[in-house]
Amino acid sequence: MSTFWITIVVFLMGYLINAFYITVLYHRGLTHRAIVLHPAVEKWLAISGPWLTGIDPKAWACMHRLHHVHSDTDKDPHSPLHYGIWGVMKGQLRSYEHILRKLKHGDKEHMDVVSDIHFDISILNRKKLWPIPYILHIGIAAAIGYYFSSSWVGIAYFLGIMSHPIQGWMVNALAHHSGYRNFDSADNSKNNLFVAYLVFGEGYQNNHHSRPFAANFAVKAGEIDTGYWMCIAAEKLGMIKIPSQSEVTQANANLNPAY
Repeated sequence: MSTFWITIVVFLMGYLINAFYITVLYHRGLTHRAIVLHPAVEKWLAISGPWLTGIDPKAWACMHRLHHVHSDTDKDPHSPLHYGIWGVMKGQLRSYEHILRKLKHGDKEHMDVVSDIHFDISILNRKKLWPIPYILHIGIAAAIGYYFSSSWVGIAYFLGIMSHPIQGWMVNALAHHSGYRNFDSADNSKNNLFVAYLVFGEGYQNNHHSRPFAANFAVKAGEIDTGYWMCIAAEKLGMIKIPSQSEVTQANANLNPAY
C-alpha cells in the first residue's frame, strides 16, 4: 500500500474512533440516554474518553444539555446567532472551559444538569493535567510517522483522533445556520446534509432538536445517519441497547424534556 493510502486509512481510523466516542457514547448515550450504555461501557467511557478525545464526557454532556435548553438564545453555549459562524470555534471552547470549572467546584446549577451521570469529571481536569492526552497523541503520532517513514501519516493520526473541535464547530455553527427544516422547532436548528455526511448524522440538527431522545437522527428518505449505523453495530457487540420509544420515554422521565 502506498504512503498516500496509508495516510488516508490512518486518518479515517482515528476519525472513526473519535466519532464513535462522541456521537454514540457521549451524545446519544450519556447526554440524551437515547441508547442505553452497558454499565461497564459507561465506566470505561468515564476513564478512557478524556484520553482518547481530549474532551471530558461529563462536561461535554452538561454543555450539550445546556445547548438544548437554551438553543440559539443568549445562554446557548455555542450559537452562531451571537458568536458568528467562525466565532463558534472560540465560543464552544470558552463555554466548555467555563462548565468544567463550574463542575470542578460543585456548582449546584450545573451539577443538577448532569445529576444522573454518576461519575466525576476526569482527574485530568480536576488536577489540571488536561494537556497530557494531547502530548500522548503527539507522541503516538510521532511513533506512527517514524514507523511508516512519513510525517504525513503521523499528522493524519493526530488530526483524526483529535478531530472533535472541528466536528463540533461544523455541527454547532453550520447546522444552526444553513440547511432545511423538517420540524417547526423554536430554535434555529437546520438539517445540513454536508455536515450530516461528514459528522455521522450529527448535521441533522433540526431533526435532533425536535426528537432529542431518538437514537436515529434521520427521519425521511435521503437522510442517512451513519452514527445510527454505529449504534446498531455497537448493539450487536453488546456494548449498548437501542431501546423502544416507550422505553426511552420512561428512562428520561426525570430529565428536563429539552435535553
